[in-house]
Amino acid sequence: MLTGKQKRFLRSKAHHLNAIFQVGKGGTNENMIEQLKEALEARELIKVSVLQNCEYDKDEVAAAITKGTKAHLVQVIGNTIVLYKESKENATLVLPR
Repeated sequence: MLTGKQKRFLRSKAHHLNAIFQVGKGGTNENMIEQLKEALEARELIKVSVLQNCEYDKDEVAAAITKGTKAHLVQVIGNTIVLYKESKENATLVLPR
């Protein structure tokens, strides 16, 4: 689990990022989860946008993504989900203790 201090740090880093994935009408699927895993490995911190036509609640989408990718949910703000997962090979973010 992330501490409050670590979440604040990650939120500040994510502020300038653009959402690189969009969840639409069909919600999430295995293919999307795999792509998210790859993106998290490459970037560590990503934003996912939940579109208006999505059949699922943004919190349900966030839960499904975090479970599938085993990433940490940093924040759900508006229709944007911020995720963090430490990279095995490309670790660049150093979290505060």
